[in-house]
Amino acid sequence: MAKPPAGFKIRLAPEDEYTHQPDAAMNYNESMYFNMFDPARKTGGWFRIGNRPNEGYAEVSVCLYLPDGRVGFMYAKPKISDNKEMNAGGFRVQVVEPFKRLRVTYDGKICLLKEPNDMAEPGKAFKNNPILPCKVELDYEGVSPMFGGETVKEDGSALDIDPEKSFAKAHYEQHVAASGSFVIGDERFEVSGFGLRDKSWGPRYWQAIHWYRWCPMNFGRDFGMMLSIVAGEKGEPRQGGMVLKDGKYDLITEVSIDSDWDENWYQTGFRSHIKTESGATYDVDAKVLSLIPLRNRRQDADGNELVTRITEGMTEYRCNGQVGYGLSEYLDQIVDGKPVSIGG
Repeated sequence: MAKPPAGFKIRLAPEDEYTHQPDAAMNYNESMYFNMFDPARKTGGWFRIGNRPNEGYAEVSVCLYLPDGRVGFMYAKPKISDNKEMNAGGFRVQVVEPFKRLRVTYDGKICLLKEPNDMAEPGKAFKNNPILPCKVELDYEGVSPMFGGETVKEDGSALDIDPEKSFAKAHYEQHVAASGSFVIGDERFEVSGFGLRDKSWGPRYWQAIHWYRWCPMNFGRDFGMMLSIVAGEKGEPRQGGMVLKDGKYDLITEVSIDSDWDENWYQTGFRSHIKTESGATYDVDAKVLSLIPLRNRRQDADGNELVTRITEGMTEYRCNGQVGYGLSEYLDQIVDGKPVSIGG
């Protein structure tokens, strides 16, 4: 997130960790996301709950990367009647201490995939792979300052937003440490590592962004990054993110991501060059260890089907002689069967 232009400011308060009064927009969304990766066990996961109270349901996603390459995944849209808490479909987020400690739990089912690429066709994937009981218990601790918030006018009043073109009116992120356990069927995995969490609220359609690259990573408690490139249909992509070093964030001013692809246009790795506000530079080499492809579909006002693909890769990162872990999340609108970011 870049610095706001003149006449605007970023607002963030501890109460933003809790739910907000929904906007009138039908597509109002309030979501919390968490990931974590255990560097010793090569195990990790990410978790999201998004309340859509004006549409009467929540979106719940649970994804677990196991050491042998298997991936557990579940997506559900449980009904909700309000926006009072982040608690639906067996998934719950508890704010223990705003900006410092949170607890994430899940008690439900998960689809265990020996071949994660099966999820490119979710109907077949859920039919042809075992659905097992799953429990997740994770305690999260913030290890960085907060990054982001809500952009408002200088007098504190809200911005005018077109719900049809919105992805979120407010968004913040934080690098974290996490520990706890995953249980899938009769297998139990004790985990301890690092990750990143975020929260957003406001009107959202997944098709509001043409494509993006979002790559959070941790090399330990005191060194991490988040790389971001976001593109609309027109104009130059926006580059940004931050480097966490020694408890402080150094904003990224320039970032390049040169990706490698497989035959399905799924990322297998990339190289990145990074420049920050302080003048520091970094080179990062990334290797995707395990990837699952996901999608979102809806029809526009003219009845055209819009398809968004999001590929979620557990990724090993190397920078300055250190090895870290995190996610490489690539979002693309799919046109004529191909990601728009690849070009003709």
